[in-house]
Amino acid sequence: MAQKIAFVGVGRMGANMARRLKDRGYTIGAVYDSNRETAGDLARELACDAPSRLTEVAEAADVIFTVVPDDRAMRAIFNTRKDNLLAGRAVGKIFINCATVSPKVHVEVDAHCRKAKAASIEACMASSIPQARDGTLYLMVAGQRRTVERVRPLLADLSTSLRFIGPAGKAAEVKALVNMVMNINTAALAEGLGLGNALGIDLDLLREVFAQTGANSRVLETDGEDMQKRDHDCYFSAAHAAKDSGIAAALARKARLNLPLNEATLEQYRKLDAMGLGHLDKSGVAELTFRGRGKRRRA
Repeated sequence: MAQKIAFVGVGRMGANMARRLKDRGYTIGAVYDSNRETAGDLARELACDAPSRLTEVAEAADVIFTVVPDDRAMRAIFNTRKDNLLAGRAVGKIFINCATVSPKVHVEVDAHCRKAKAASIEACMASSIPQARDGTLYLMVAGQRRTVERVRPLLADLSTSLRFIGPAGKAAEVKALVNMVMNINTAALAEGLGLGNALGIDLDLLREVFAQTGANSRVLETDGEDMQKRDHDCYFSAAHAAKDSGIAAALARKARLNLPLNEATLEQYRKLDAMGLGHLDKSGVAELTFRGRGKRRRA
């Protein structure tokens, strides 16, 4: 409990994880975000600092969580920027990297941390914003076991289930597969409901039938009604779905496997993003399958 914590990337997931740990009695030493206003607002809420430099973030804590959007941002905070998390006093620090980025980047970050005499683990999340706030995340963890054990009580305060996967990069591989299958299921549900709508079938009835048959799925529960009612408030954006299906596609190419369903799903989410709809929740893929939709733009 004596560990001082910092967060880099305090969007809705990172901010709610920080709030959860504050509630559990941890000291939040610093928060950082590329959006300075966002970081400042959270810092005032949590009574902590919001440094303008990453080196200061690392110096303010024993354990630093990172929740950044993509490979480029991950590389920047650890290596490519002159002001990065490892450029100052990083010896002995533990970095817990929660973002969904490509496995090779997690491996690179692990190597950079070792060189700086720090430690790095992956804690990939298969949950959403409410779970981040109430400490019920499902975490897939990778890295050196001894490092994982050092922070296990901290991770337990964020999660109800923690699964050790293997060495650096392996949790990210599993997370990519989780999101690949989730995205395929979401796109398939959108097509089923879209066709049902075009056939004049009552969609409440159709969703009920789906739920009692082989068409049932977790995304039917989370996204089915939202697709029907065009309620696409964002928990996991279409843009992120495109990114994550793209990570899976790259892994498939490396393994020399043909995954036509993932390729088709990736095309759908990229199309949605190109239309200016990438900010919608992943359920927004239904905007491409329901007759008369697909024209809503960012407000």
